[in-house]
Amino acid sequence: MKKIKIITMIVLIILITMVSFFGVYTQVQNRMENQVRDYALDMDLDGARYVRLSVNKESTDVIKDADGNEVETDEEMTDEQLAEKGYTKESLPNNRQDILTAENYEKSKEIIANRLKLQGVGEYEISVDNETGDILVQIPENDITDRLISNINTVGNFEMIDAETKEVLMNNDDIKKVNVMYGSNSSTSSGTTVYLNIEFNKEGSKKLENISNTYVENTDTTNTTSEDTNTTSENTTNTETENTTTDNANTTEDSTETTKEITLKIDDEEIMTTSFDEPIENGKLQLSMGSATTNIDNLQDNISQASSIASVLDSGKLPIQYDIVLNEYILSDITNTYIAYLAIAVGIVLLIGFVIFIIRYKANGLFSVISFIGLVSLYLLVIRYTNVSVSIQGIVGIIVTIILNYIFINKILSTIKKSEDNKKLETVKEGIKESYKEFFMKLIPICISVIVFCFINWTTISSFGMVMFWGIALIALYNYLITATMLKIKAEK
Repeated sequence: MKKIKIITMIVLIILITMVSFFGVYTQVQNRMENQVRDYALDMDLDGARYVRLSVNKESTDVIKDADGNEVETDEEMTDEQLAEKGYTKESLPNNRQDILTAENYEKSKEIIANRLKLQGVGEYEISVDNETGDILVQIPENDITDRLISNINTVGNFEMIDAETKEVLMNNDDIKKVNVMYGSNSSTSSGTTVYLNIEFNKEGSKKLENISNTYVENTDTTNTTSEDTNTTSENTTNTETENTTTDNANTTEDSTETTKEITLKIDDEEIMTTSFDEPIENGKLQLSMGSATTNIDNLQDNISQASSIASVLDSGKLPIQYDIVLNEYILSDITNTYIAYLAIAVGIVLLIGFVIFIIRYKANGLFSVISFIGLVSLYLLVIRYTNVSVSIQGIVGIIVTIILNYIFINKILSTIKKSEDNKKLETVKEGIKESYKEFFMKLIPICISVIVFCFINWTTISSFGMVMFWGIALIALYNYLITATMLKIKAEK
C-alpha cells in the first residue's frame, strides 16, 4: 500500500512535468497545436504596439452667412453660388495657434492615459514632447489593441442638439461621469441589454430635466362641437309655455402628432436621434447600445462599443486634435534565446542543488528532489492559467520562489537529520511541523509586501507580486500534501 502511494505520487509528478514542459498536442485541421495555455508576457518580454500621435496641421473650410454665423450644409457650392446667397468661405485651422501650448500637450497626454486606464489597460507607457506636442504611446499587443487605437485620438466633443434647429442644448461641460451598465428582463427571453449611462452634474441635470420635458412625443387635440337646436312655442288659452330642446350634439376630435427630437453627437458624428418618453429628474441618461441579445459575441461587441464611448466621454475632451502617424508592433529586445539561456542557467544551478540533496540526505533527499520538480512544473502551469502577466520582474519572482522552496526543503531535511531518531515517523512529523512554523513566521513580512504589490496598478510590480503570491501559496500547500507525505511514507517503512 505504501509503495502504491509513492508510485502514484511519482507518476502524477511525471505527468505534471510532461504537461508543463512539453505540452499536450492535438490535431487541429492539418496541424498539431499545443492545448496548454501559453504565458501572458509583459511588454518588456513580448514587445508592444507603438503609436505616435502628431498635432493635426490641416484646415477646414467653414461657410458663414452675412451675419457671420456658421452655416451647415452638405451641398458643395461654387464661389458664384456662395456669393448669390451672401455666404463666405473661410479656411480655419483645426488647431488654433493659441491652444498649441505645453500645458495642453500635457493635458492631452493625461486624458489619453486616463482613457487607457478606463478600458482596463494595466500596462502602458506614454510620453509627450512639449516642443512639438507629439505623444508616443506603448501598449501590449492583444485582441483589443486595434479597438483601443481606433479611439485613442478621438477629441470627444459631446453635443446634444435640437434635431431640427441644430441648437446645442448640452455639451461636455454638463457631464459628471459616464459608465457602462447591463440589464436583462427576466420575464422575456430577449437577453441582456448594454447601456451607456451618462450622469450629468448639477447644472446639467437641470438642463436634462427641461429638455426631457420639451423633447417628447406630443399629441395636439382639437375638439369641434356641432349643435342643432329646435325651439317650439305652444299657446293655450290661459297658459303660454316655451319649450326649448337641444339635440344632436356631436363632438369630433382631430389629432395631430408632433415630435421634437434631439440628436447626440461625438466629434460631429451622430450616435442617435431620439425623443423622451417621460421627464428625467435624476440627472442620468441611459442609452441602449445595440439590441438585447443572448449571443456572447454580440454582447461582447456591445460592451466594447459602450466601453469605448464611455472612456472617451468620462476622460474629458482633448484640447488638441491629433493624427495617428505611427502604428507599429515592435518586438522586445529580450528574445526567446536570452530567456532560454537564463532557464538553462537556473536548471544547472538546480541540478547541482539536487545532487547536494541526494548526497547529504540520501533517500529523503531523493524524494525531495522528485517533489521539487513537481512543484516547479505545477507552479509554471498555475502562472499560465491564472493569467499572470510575466515581466522581467516576474521572472525574478519565479527564481526567488524556487530559491525559497529550496531553502524550505533544506530546512525540513536538516531538521529531521539532526534528530537522533530521524527514521521514526513521529520525528519526521515533528521536524516538518517545526520547519513550517519557523520558516513561515520569518516569511510574514515578505507575504505582506507581496499582497500589497498584487494590488498596485503597475504591471511590472503587480507581476512580481502575483508570481510571488502563487509561489508562496504553492510552497505551503504543495509541500504539505506531497513532500511531507512522501517523507512520512518513507519513515513508515
